Amino acid sequence: MPASQPARQVRLFKNGRSQAVRIPREFELPGKEAILRRDGRGRLILEAMPRPRLLDLLESWKPLEAKDRLPAIEDRPAEPVKL
Repeated sequence: MPASQPARQVRLFKNGRSQAVRIPREFELPGKEAILRRDGRGRLILEAMPRPRLLDLLESWKPLEAKDRLPAIEDRPAEPVKL
């Protein structure tokens, strides 16, 4: 998506007790969640959620306890295959 797309008028509507906005296809965000914030000038800014980095995800995991480790798997030779 180009960085400088022209502004576009959109429709606001009520969804239960919340106000919602219809986002045109050319402004569609990836994923199912986004970040919404208000800047110092009263504007609302909607941003795509940053994708988690694999290293951050791996660092967040706790190591397996000895009792949780998988059993050893026998390393057998491959069986012959007819081609």
